[in-house]
Amino acid sequence: MYPSTNAIRWWYESLDRLRRQRGLELERLGLGPEEAPYRTVLTHAGMRLRRYGDDAARPVALIVPAPIKRPYIWDLSPDHSVVRAALARGMQVYLIEWSDPPGADGGPGNGLEDYGHALIERCIEAIASSAGSAGQPVFLLAHSLGGVFAAIYAGLRPDRVAGLVTVEAPLHFGEASGSFGPLLAFGPRAAEITRWFDTVPGSVLGQASITASPTSFQVERYADLIRSLGCTEELEGHWKVQRWTLDEAPMSRRLFEQVVEHLYREDRFMRGRLHVHGKDIGPSSITAPFLAVYDPRSLIIPPASIIDFHRATASKEKRLLAYHGDTGIALAHVGALVGRNAHGQLWPEIFDWIAANGARLRR
Repeated sequence: MYPSTNAIRWWYESLDRLRRQRGLELERLGLGPEEAPYRTVLTHAGMRLRRYGDDAARPVALIVPAPIKRPYIWDLSPDHSVVRAALARGMQVYLIEWSDPPGADGGPGNGLEDYGHALIERCIEAIASSAGSAGQPVFLLAHSLGGVFAAIYAGLRPDRVAGLVTVEAPLHFGEASGSFGPLLAFGPRAAEITRWFDTVPGSVLGQASITASPTSFQVERYADLIRSLGCTEELEGHWKVQRWTLDEAPMSRRLFEQVVEHLYREDRFMRGRLHVHGKDIGPSSITAPFLAVYDPRSLIIPPASIIDFHRATASKEKRLLAYHGDTGIALAHVGALVGRNAHGQLWPEIFDWIAANGARLRR
């Protein structure tokens, strides 16, 4: 006898609630995020736009997080914050806070068309209005699946993108899918999973990730905890990231299906056949300056999934940076956003690159 739809939905949604509760317990121990002050300058179905810093600052950066967890991984604490580091470099910073997708009406929800075009477009229009920049292009900074959204937008609206910075963002799939390859080859079609849910619970995504790479999502986490025991700062950082990993966010059915089928299984973006907003786009659609960060050791985002796409773009100004890891980050996939080495070495190079390209833009 197979479990009913209601039973499966209850099980995974209960797991999400339990994980969120565990996260709140860590927060009560002082291990929650310490975010910089911000104002919400735009609210729309599916997202809110935060603004940090001074309207007069330049250049302007729009951070595009992944929708799988909450966005404060970009601003975890004063010493582990891309947001604050950018502000310290004189940038004006905006961040998209993805809200939970609607699901009560039974519809499929937002897809790549919305996340990769319509919602980012609304944000950039709001930035142009609030900053008084008369449509000046902005720099897109993005991580993981957020990097896919940012790259899609850069391919659709090159006139609005001053530069594209992706961090551990997979853009080439198929044979470059890494640990997810066997799961895609032998696992169910995406629609067979989404039929059980109104929105896909975060625990479903977490279970798929652990199944694909237990080393990346389990073994490395415990190894990082052991390595962090000798340093109070690293141990605190480890548990702050652990708290973030428990902050589940559901995904719309449409986005889940399109990511699994159109991107991972069919590799449409790399092949120039990703149809968004009436256009087929691919690497050749991206002409803005493009900096990509990759982890040479990553099993879940192998270097080829980033480097091959980056090399195939039409951007004249391109740069690749390797991130070699940190301790006190819990999950290697987010180390480039929160790690000590990342903030000591990687992000200064990124901000120098942004400053140089911003100066060229103003000439």
